[in-house]
Amino acid sequence: MIFDNPPTVIGHRGLGSGRVPLPGSPAADGDGPVPRTVAENTLESLLAALDAGAAWIEIDVTRTADDELVLRHDPTGPDGAFLVDTAAAQCGLPLLTEVFDALPPDVPVDVDVKTILEDAVDPPSRRTGALLVPVLRREARRRPLLVTSFDPSLLLYLRENLPELPLGLLTWLRFPLWHAVPAAAGLGVQAVGLHTGSCGFEHPDTRLRPLEHNVDVAHKAGLEVLAWCPTAETAPVYAEAGVDAMVVNDVPGVVAALNARKAS
Repeated sequence: MIFDNPPTVIGHRGLGSGRVPLPGSPAADGDGPVPRTVAENTLESLLAALDAGAAWIEIDVTRTADDELVLRHDPTGPDGAFLVDTAAAQCGLPLLTEVFDALPPDVPVDVDVKTILEDAVDPPSRRTGALLVPVLRREARRRPLLVTSFDPSLLLYLRENLPELPLGLLTWLRFPLWHAVPAAAGLGVQAVGLHTGSCGFEHPDTRLRPLEHNVDVAHKAGLEVLAWCPTAETAPVYAEAGVDAMVVNDVPGVVAALNARKAS
């Protein structure tokens, strides 16, 4: 079991994607104070998510020109340059190893691995998966980990090299659930990540069975189910459907909504 207290709230890129106001900071109102914000995929954002009630945090990881692993969702850095052409010291992004070292050792982390175009042609030792293996092997000794990715080949590589590490297949926006669940089961991973756009609420689809049915089939196949990214308004619906975890942008809002659901 990956998540021992479902539905587990996971902070998306920390406190949320983009720049997110810190909980408790003043709201901007005309000439009033501007709320203090934190940027995604930074240590400050990760710690803020934990303070806001997240049980897990999610980070994006990719590689640079000098084979460092950094926290970044996109293949380009803040200046628009491709990270595969930029040294880590020049891109100014947090190093994965430094973030792991700075986090309390018991904090669970969902590592969303972003493979890059050059992984198709670079020597195997330089590819994102190969660079990750020693870092994840070390980190698995001091905290719960889940590695998720849209790249099935990355998951198969990690399964071969780190067989005890839980893995999850991410499926893209409006990816049919009748493909997503059997694909994850067929890969032999432990989890499947479903975007909210695939689940029939935002985009009704008469071909789609109810979400609870899809979740039940996933559970029978031995998969845990992550939903990304429910809002505070829809989170109780996903909880009712039986999802095991939610990767969310509004950590305090979702935590409050789920607590209210338990209390009702």
